[in-house]
This record gives sequence, C-alpha cells and structure tokens, in this order.
Amino acid sequence: MTSSALARRLIDRFQHGLPLCAEPFKAMADTLGCSEAQVIDCLQHLQLAGTLSRVGPVFEHSRAGASTLAALAVPPERLHQVAARVSQYPEVNHNYAREHRYNLWFVLTGPDRAHLDTILQELEQDTGLTPLDLPMLTAYRIDLGFALETAP
Repeated sequence: MTSSALARRLIDRFQHGLPLCAEPFKAMADTLGCSEAQVIDCLQHLQLAGTLSRVGPVFEHSRAGASTLAALAVPPERLHQVAARVSQYPEVNHNYAREHRYNLWFVLTGPDRAHLDTILQELEQDTGLTPLDLPMLTAYRIDLGFALETAP
C-alpha cells in the first residue's frame, strides 16, 4: 500500500471513532492491515505537511469546564506576533487567521469561566487589543468528516 493510499484510508476510517485502548495506533494498524510504525509514520508525515493538525479527542466543553470562542482585530503587521502570544496558553485549543476585521480567532478551554476571563484580560493587557468573547449558548452537532475514498 502506498503512503498516500494509507493516508486516505487512515483519514477516512479514523476521522471519527479513534480506538479507546492502551495501544490505539496498533488497533488502527490492525484495522487497516499495516504496521503500527506505518500508522505513526503516516500521521507524522501528514502533520509535517500541514495536512493534519492534531490527533485527539474532542470533549464536550460543558463537562470539562468552560470554553469560549474569541477573536482579536490584529493589525496585519502584528498578526504572527499576536498569534504566537495566544498560542503560548495551554488553554488555547487552536487559533487561525481569517479575512475580516476580527482576523485572529481562537478557542479557550479552562476549568471555569473566571479562568477564561483572566486569560482574556491578560491577552488584552499584553497586546493592547480587546478580545471579542463569544461563549457558546447552544451546541449544534454536525459531522465534519469528509470521505476521501469512494465506496466500491
């Protein structure tokens, strides 16, 4: 199996439902008919290529503490600097640039709302930019998976 074929099969099969066991990469390899080393190597290559950003669970935020979607209106010449500052917080799940007045978006997750407020205040003090704070009011579940392989 070529590495690109393995990558497509890996993404198709495990976008949802990663094995919850002591050796998840081995279980994935068994399902795909390859070695655990091939699965790990493939995931590393996908990450280095920028195709894959992370492998991990998505938690129900309300059961794990508190979270919010936040955005900053960052002058373009400061975007990388401010994004690096935002990324220093372990509470930041991810951040991304958008073409909008509010051009840097990120998700914060922490033990409680007061903790998130502290981080947002720190970011405002450090950057001089006021975060737009958009806590989720209602959760909508959508399937964000995309099929890469066609059914036979």
